[in-house]
Amino acid sequence: MRVAICDYGAGNVRSVELAFRRLGADIVVREPDLVVLPGVGSARRAMAELRARDLDRKLVERVGQGEPVLGICLGLQLALEWSEEDGGVRGLGLLPGRAVRLCAPRVPRMGWADVDGQAYYFAHSYVAETPAASAWSDGLVAEARLGSFLGVQFHPEKSGTVGERYLAGVLAEASGRCRSLA
Repeated sequence: MRVAICDYGAGNVRSVELAFRRLGADIVVREPDLVVLPGVGSARRAMAELRARDLDRKLVERVGQGEPVLGICLGLQLALEWSEEDGGVRGLGLLPGRAVRLCAPRVPRMGWADVDGQAYYFAHSYVAETPAASAWSDGLVAEARLGSFLGVQFHPEKSGTVGERYLAGVLAEASGRCRSLA
């Protein structure tokens, strides 16, 4: 399986790369089976870097052609139409909806939380509001999908064995071996 990881200065590129390598994936630049949009940091800076490297256009084209893309944490938020972070930032529009500031007793939300009976690691201050939500954690969107785009708010690359199984399912789905991650 060939995986390309968008390197646009996001903080978790190396940990995402290592997680996919542990699963036997080849990290490539050209002709990937799956493209990963990771992300830790500021929405405005991330979108500016994506645009400067022409990755925004390439991601939109890829999803438009039905080719798999996985967004992780900020990567999910950037896939939305808009984020209220940094005073408002236009996103990629791969998913309908917006990213909004968490309204919680403790922000950022950091630590382990349940998603469909499994504990995943979260670290975020914004959360997706989208009709494309496919899984939740504590009433917040944990996963969203539309067409060939799949986004997760949690960090599977930091979620131990459960995260490894999740990423293995993503790889299997991207290769066409199955249609569901459940």
